[in-house]
Amino acid sequence: MTLTTSPAIPNATPLRLPADLKLTPKQFELVCAENRESVLELNASGRVLVMTPTGSETGSRNGELFFQLKLFAQQQGLWKAFDSSTGFLLPDGSVLSPDASLVRIDRWQALSPEERRGFAPLCPDLVVELASPSDESPLALIALRKKMAAYQANGASLAWLLLPHQQTVEVWAANTESQRLEQIQLLDASGELSGLQLQLAKIWAG
Repeated sequence: MTLTTSPAIPNATPLRLPADLKLTPKQFELVCAENRESVLELNASGRVLVMTPTGSETGSRNGELFFQLKLFAQQQGLWKAFDSSTGFLLPDGSVLSPDASLVRIDRWQALSPEERRGFAPLCPDLVVELASPSDESPLALIALRKKMAAYQANGASLAWLLLPHQQTVEVWAANTESQRLEQIQLLDASGELSGLQLQLAKIWAG
């Protein structure tokens, strides 16, 4: 998804927010409840990020990505898969929505019913961001990489940034420098996610 910081939140009746407005996670949750047509995120400084809709090709890729993670979660029985509409309250106070993610089932079950209904207060174990064509410009990539670094700093075991038009993956593992893998068709996870393999050729196809 394309990330922008804006004082305006698109809706049937547009809601205008001051450019310097900062929200707490609880206030942000109330804003989201009143603007369900919008896809929003909250960064660690309290600024609202407006997510623009993806094109159809990117939407198809994201559907394939979620399908593969969901299938893995069902087969393993140890994970819960989440799609791009899911917000997580990270330890730094931001509320981010990965394009797809996995959370260990024991971590999910440890949450209260109220925590599950809202933005789950945890960072997923695996997060995946799928770049759209507009995300692959130099400035947009900087923003995406900052987001990947935020996942890493907030406790993600593994984060993948998929760049379809380059057929490239940037791997952000815990406590390591990011690694760039070019022109690959299969992507394997290791450690506690061992056995997870993304068939990238199907995702690249759109």
